[in-house]
Amino acid sequence: MSDGDTLVTVVNTIISQLLAENRVIDLSGAYLRRANFRGANLSIADLSGANFRGADLSGADLSRADLSRANLSGADLSSANLSSADLSRVLLCDCDLEGAVVSFRGKKKKIRFEDI
Repeated sequence: MSDGDTLVTVVNTIISQLLAENRVIDLSGAYLRRANFRGANLSIADLSGANFRGADLSGADLSRADLSRANLSGADLSSANLSSADLSRVLLCDCDLEGAVVSFRGKKKKIRFEDI
């Protein structure tokens, strides 16, 4: 297991404990450039204004997360769950969004971002 995988496991354990206690994860404004959150559960988290430039968020659960004004430039969001996430004013330049799930008006849709 690599150091990155160990970190993801620790982060997921802490986040699971916080979610079980109905506590909101507040990473608003955090500098998380090139961080590895592959497969992490960040549902309901406050990630507003965070810098995820070049981060690995592939397969992450970002459902209902507040990503408003976040910088996701160059991030890997492939197969991420963005259902009901707040994506207002988010920066998504050069992202990998292949297989990401996003909901619009309460309906889940798979979007092929490579066609946009």
